[in-house]
This record gives sequence, C-alpha cells and structure tokens, in this order.
Amino acid sequence: MSTYRLKNLLSPRSVALVGASPRRASVGRAILENIGKAQFKGQFALVNPRYAEIDGVAAVDSLDRLPFIPELVVITAPASKVPAIVGQAGRLGSAGALIVSAGLGHGPGSLHEGAITAARKHGMRLIGPNCLGIMMPGVSLNASFAAHMPGAGNLALISQSGAIAAGMVDWAAQRGVGFSGIVSIGDQIDVDIADLLDHFALDHKTRAILLYIEAIKDARKFMSAARAAARVKPVVVVKSGRMAQGAKAAATHTGALAGADAVYDAAFRRAGVLRVSDLRELFDCAETLGRVESPTGKRLAILTNGGGIGVLAVDRLVELGGIPAPMTADMRRNLDAVLPPTWSSANPVDIVGDADAARYAAALEVLLADPDNDAVLVLNVQTAIASAADIAATVTEHVRTYRTQHRSWAKPVLAAWVGANQAIIETLSGAGIPNYPTEDDAVHGFMHLVRHRELVEELSQVPPAMPDTFVPDVEAARQVVAGAIADGRKWLEPVEIRRLLEAYDIAMVPTFAAADVDEAVAYASEMFARGATVVLKIMSRDIVHKSDVGGVVLNLTTPDAVRAAAADILARARKLRPDARISGVIVQAMVVKAKVRELILGLADDPTFGTVVVFGRGGTAVEIINDRALALPPLDLQLANDLIERTRVSRLLRAYRDVPAVKQDAVAMVLVKLAQMAADIPEIREFDVNPLLADETGVTAVDARVVVGLPQRKFAGSGPANFAVRAYPSQWERHLALKDGWRIFARPLRPEDEPTIHEFLRHVTPDDLRLRFFAPMKEFTHEFIARLTQLDYARAMAFIAFDEATNEMVGVVRIHSDSIYETGEYAILLRSDLKGRGLGWTLMQLIIEYAKSEGLKTISGDVLQENTVMLEMCRQLGFEIKPDPTEPDICAVRLRL
Repeated sequence: MSTYRLKNLLSPRSVALVGASPRRASVGRAILENIGKAQFKGQFALVNPRYAEIDGVAAVDSLDRLPFIPELVVITAPASKVPAIVGQAGRLGSAGALIVSAGLGHGPGSLHEGAITAARKHGMRLIGPNCLGIMMPGVSLNASFAAHMPGAGNLALISQSGAIAAGMVDWAAQRGVGFSGIVSIGDQIDVDIADLLDHFALDHKTRAILLYIEAIKDARKFMSAARAAARVKPVVVVKSGRMAQGAKAAATHTGALAGADAVYDAAFRRAGVLRVSDLRELFDCAETLGRVESPTGKRLAILTNGGGIGVLAVDRLVELGGIPAPMTADMRRNLDAVLPPTWSSANPVDIVGDADAARYAAALEVLLADPDNDAVLVLNVQTAIASAADIAATVTEHVRTYRTQHRSWAKPVLAAWVGANQAIIETLSGAGIPNYPTEDDAVHGFMHLVRHRELVEELSQVPPAMPDTFVPDVEAARQVVAGAIADGRKWLEPVEIRRLLEAYDIAMVPTFAAADVDEAVAYASEMFARGATVVLKIMSRDIVHKSDVGGVVLNLTTPDAVRAAAADILARARKLRPDARISGVIVQAMVVKAKVRELILGLADDPTFGTVVVFGRGGTAVEIINDRALALPPLDLQLANDLIERTRVSRLLRAYRDVPAVKQDAVAMVLVKLAQMAADIPEIREFDVNPLLADETGVTAVDARVVVGLPQRKFAGSGPANFAVRAYPSQWERHLALKDGWRIFARPLRPEDEPTIHEFLRHVTPDDLRLRFFAPMKEFTHEFIARLTQLDYARAMAFIAFDEATNEMVGVVRIHSDSIYETGEYAILLRSDLKGRGLGWTLMQLIIEYAKSEGLKTISGDVLQENTVMLEMCRQLGFEIKPDPTEPDICAVRLRL
C-alpha cells in the first residue's frame, strides 16, 4: 500500500544511469540511447568507472562525483555491484533506484537481500530487479530498453513481464494510444503491483490502469489496493497461467473445485477489476477505456453498410450479454425521413452497400439523438462506390460536433472499418473514437465498457444486513474443532460435524455414530418410530469418499434391513480397504423429496488468497459436472446471492413448471454462515457440504466432510489471518457512557449503513457540513455516500454512534491511513443539535485507541481556522496545531501516538 517516494521515482527531476556500456546490443547502451531520444528535461548524468564518456555523454566514476543528487538511480551494472550502488545512492539522499540488472538471487545472504537492506537503511524505494524499466511520457523519461517510446496519454500499464510491456508499446504506436506511465516491475524486490495501483489511482493524468500479472505475492495488500483503485477508475487485468490446475491433492470436493485460476478470477471480481483473457482483449480494453466513458446501459445501436457484418455484430452482442437497442416507431420514422426505402428498418441499421458519407452522417445524427440506445457502433465494409476514408472523416466530424454539444456526458461511439488502412485508423483515433479491425473486436470493446460499469456498481451497492437473530455459538464450535486437533485427527467425525453445523444454525439430517451393528439397529429403530427412512454409511477416517467402497446403503425401512446392510458395509470396507481404520457406521435419517435440488458448498484453502467459499451443483458427479463458482470471504447476503447466480444450477433454484422456488435467501444464508465460521475458526482448513438439499421449505445438509489443523497465518495485521479481504471488525463494537449519563453504542461502519448516513445528514446544518467538507454541500449522491460506507478495513476505519434510547445515529468519526501505514488522517461529524455533550470527545478517544492498536505512529488532520471548537478539542487531546503553509485558512493538527 506504499506510495512513499514513488512520485520521485516515476516523475524524477534528476536521473543517474549507472553501468551503461559502449557495447552495441547491451542493455545499458540501449537505456542510455532511449533516455537521450526521449529528451528527458531534468538533470541527467552517466556513471561508469571504466569510460570517460559513452556516445558523447560524459561519465564520472562514482555517484558521489556527480554535481547533483539524483532522485532516481537507474542500475544496469553487474548484479554483484548492485547492493553497493544502492547503498551509495542512499547515503547521498537518492529517493530510489530502478534495478534493470538480473541475477540477484533470492533468500538469506543473496544480493537481493543485500540490496533491500541497503535501501531500507536510507528509506529508498526499489523497482525491479530483472525488469524492462520504466517509461513515463509525461516527464519525457524512457529508462527502459524497449524499442519504442510511447506517446503521452491516459493509460497506465503495470506489467510483471518486460516483453508484454514492450509489446504494448509497439501496439500503442500503431493505434495512436498514449500512456501516463509504463512500469515493468520484474521481481518486485520492493515496489509491487499494489504500490503502483495506489500511485496511479491517485494520478490525475491516468484514466485507466492495465495490469499483466503472473502471480500475486501479498494477496491482502493487492486486494486492498485494487478495490481502492477500481472505485475511482477502470482497472483491467490479464493473467497468465489460466489453465494451470490447482488443488490437485485436495481432500474434499470443494478443495478440488477451487482451482488456482478460479480463485484469481474470484479475487479480481471481488476487487472490481475487469479481467480479460488475452493480450488482444487487453489491447481492445486499452483502445476503449482510453478514449470513452462507460455507457449508462448495455443497449447498442449498430450502423452499417453491410447486412451480414451487422448481423454478426448482433449475434456476438447477444452472446456476450448485451442488448440490441430497440427500434421504436419514432426512431423508424426519423430514419425513414433521411434514408432510402431500402434500409433495414431494424437494428442493425443497414443503410445498404452504396451508402456514402452523407447517408452515414444522416443516420448517425438520428442514432446519437435516440434516448433508447446507450452507445452507437459504426461499421463500414469498403466498396468501390463510396470512399471509406471520406466516410471515416465525416463520421469523426459528426462525433466531434456531438461531443462539443454534450460536454457533460456523451454516449460512446465505437467504430470498425474492415480492411482499413493506417490513414483511416489515424483519422478515427485522432478523434478519440475507439476503432477495431473487426465487428467482433468492436462488440467486445463495448462489452468491456459495460462490464466495467457493472463492476463499479457492484462495489457501491448496499448489501442487506444480516438478520439479528443469527448469533452463532462460536465457543461450542471451537471446542469441537479443538478436541479433534488435540486428538491428533485431521478429519471431524460425522457427529462432530453435526454439532459444528448446529452451532451456526445450519440444519443437518439426524446423524448418529454406531460403533457396531447392534448400535446401528438401535439408532435406526428410534428413527423408524418417527416414520423416517434410514441410510447407512461407512465411518472411517481413512475412507473419505464412502461410495467408492460401496459404503452407502439407502432406503432402509426395517431393523432387519439395517442389520444386514450394516454387516455388509463393514465387511465390504474391510475387504476393499484392509489398511483403513473403521470405526463403525453412520446412521442417518434419509430425506426423500421429489422436487429437492442437490447442491454443494463449502470452504477451500488457497495458498495465495487463503480461505475461499465454493458453491455449485452437488451430487456424486460434482467434479464431472463442474458447475461451480467461487468467492472470497467475508460474505453478506448480496455477495452470497451473486455467487449463486454465477452458476447454472441457480436457474433450478427458481420456480419452473410445478416445482416451487427454493426458499428465498435460504442457500445464501448458509454461505454467509460458513464464511463467518471460517473467520471465527481458522483451524477449519476445508469444509465440504455435499449434498445440501434445498426446496421451498429451506435447506438441509445431508453429508459433510471437514478438514482441520493448526491455523496458518497467511496475512499480517489484525482480522482473520486466513482472509485476503479483511472482515468486519466486530471486536470494536462499544457501549459508551458520556458525562451526563447519555449512553451511546458505537460500532464500525458497514456498507448497509448508507440509508442511515443519509438520514443522519438531514440533522447536520449547512455550516457544519461546510466545516467538515471545506465546501458547501448541497446534496449527497448515492455514489458519494457509497464511497464513504464501502470501507476497506485494511486501510481505513469509521465508527458510527447511535443513541441507545432512540437508536438514531448521532455521529461518525473516521481515519484513513497513509500509504505506508504510519499516519492516519481523521475526520469527525456530529449531529448539529447534539453538540456540546461530550460526544465528539468520546469518538475522538475511540479513534485514537483504534489507531494505537493498529500501530499507527501519528494522527493528523486539517481543520479550518474558524472551527475554533474543533481546534480547542484537538489542543486538549494533545494535538500539535500549526498553520498550513500553503493554505492560510487551514490549520494542520497532528498527534504523536
């Protein structure tokens, strides 16, 4: 999460290159030439102890012989020299180094470790090693060995592959696409993907961020940075290794279903990051996101001079989930007025093969004015009748005029000129019109815009609150798991699983463990007396999949049948698995329902992202059917329902023919409860409920397997150490008493608090709002409040306070850490009619307590000088107060913890 000194590295005022060589085809020589060609405007010097000059550039033999202190040191020297060079740069006061050199190794005693130690001693930042370099067009810096320098633009590229970065530069040169920055991160010795996401998210020159990822090292840090960045601008990722299979040795069905790439997919979705499958799609995304805003919907109008290509575009649009814009009667009349009678009278709007520039312009003008479409795609197939170049020029001129007339927001216009020459591409690109070689690419580009908008909306949605009636018996569940671990067992016994599920209010069929045949008959007889049918299953810690050894017998209705079946199961298991420890048989009531759905859900353990929740279609052929979706916990009902909807079996949960729908939210609640169980009991390594039976009456678990073990601490910091996304910190809920006996309840802010915040703001005067936000606030949009309530607890906290008597919200205090998690910036707002009763003092003490527990070193804030009440409270709390040197109306307040 550290942007510390990154601006110095990526927009340096001075650069030194250490290690350049006069040898042709050397990395150092290529970087020297690229820095010269880019015409870096700041101070530049060359360091090389063996040469007095290279290519006319004078060199000194050591960094300390330079006439200036370089902010950025670019290192291409041999790996063995790197730690010493970093140390020397640090002593001089350089902000950081770009290490292009490879071969630093890893582990204790390596050159890698030596470079990090030297850098940390002086607060330096390091990019690389083993990387292509950086290209920052905004400051005319090309410190890379790429073949070309990209033009300035609004796309940022962060790549773990130097070759991919170089390829993007070549593509961009052909398409007229520019970049705000390109960073090849190499081995990520220090600066990583998350750091750069934080940097470019705050960079006003960057409109969208492109990522090429091979693997993520710190999942919690990545998730935190990606979620923050995706809320403010598009983040697009292509990840290699999609077909690599994960969890091959998983013990449960859910573990086997949670393949490595599927987990990455779930993580990107949770972070609001748009994933594409290959470089071509990444190029298409860059083409689209770098030029136009996302549409408000997914209705696309298609204008074409070729019927076939138009139909192909519609086919792909529908296949990808888009909607062909409807052709209303008014639209048809408007187009009839400007087009010949031979036009298609439908969408796609086929204006026939002899269409010239004037006909395109007339039709485009009508489509741009149509409120029933969200974007327009213009297609052209070149003919001998009309000039494709003239048509492109006319279309671009009309788009420019339209955008000028609609400066606040203009619907996107995309184009595909089949077989276009470079001049046509430059015409369209010069007007900021995303353009593609085929109709298929163009439709994909449009759907990338749509998907991005949907992801942003998902990030800002308000999830429903958990039912207050759900209060798990966490202690009872922990005792079950702890007992098994103390016993040296990896698997829970069936009866233990039933107790575990009961502790979290998850229904399971009556389940009993019988040590022998007689005990099995006794349990079954009790069930028969209640009218139940019985199923027997082999009970063995070593036989995970019971049906593999014929260890399951269904539909038993008499004691004699149970006796025979139990004896047969035990004998068969001992014969087929003589090595297995057999404890007896499981006796369960059998659920026989004609219209029940069989589902699978559970928890899996991923080496990168920790605990993962799995849901899909259940049964014995679950891996063959492979209808499943994954999500990262924690979950709420909305996230759980979204997880369900991403499977094919979700359609069966709805009503069809004479089959009633599954009870609303019943399945989602089980998923939420399992996610909560994973947070409460990290010793649960895998959890497999298969099948979970669901119908209109609710859900019931029939069979389950649970793997337990000592918890693995994957992620540092507070919160569940097995969660890549930090969970709601319920331990910070407080009942507080103020000086006049007024009692309040304070708790961390939750996403579902948006309506509460809206109501609270109605009780705050305009003047108090101005003091809080430093500007008059006339209205608060859903997007604004959603951004406040969608906290990432890994980097921010907000407490809201309620009057215990009325349950009305009375105040809120928040803190947001800086990028290196040393300083937190606070803000506080109270109901205007309740000021002066000690509420502000109490909430400030709470946020100070929280900051100390998180290890922050200071709390800071900006306060208007006229806000004398806040300044006095800060003074009494021990804050240091100083005038802001750049803003005379503001005081900077600071508290050392």
